[in-house]
Amino acid sequence: MKGAIRYEDYHIGLDLAKNVFQVHGVDASGQVVVRKSLRRSQMLPFFAKLPSCLVGIEASSTSHHWARELIKLGQWRLSH
Repeated sequence: MKGAIRYEDYHIGLDLAKNVFQVHGVDASGQVVVRKSLRRSQMLPFFAKLPSCLVGIEASSTSHHWARELIKLGQWRLSH
């Protein structure tokens, strides 16, 4: 994910779990741009480095918590 990227340029799917989260991102053409496993402690530092984008979060007991945390990082568009 290099250069000037707008949130319309890619979408990220976030699969939440107790300890290890799965991140899958695609660009506007559907090409995979990121596929990564993150520990809980790595989540916010990872997303803090990304430009604003659309993040789809699975519906779970912690999805609202993580949505609020991502919103604090900037102008994130969230879907869950």
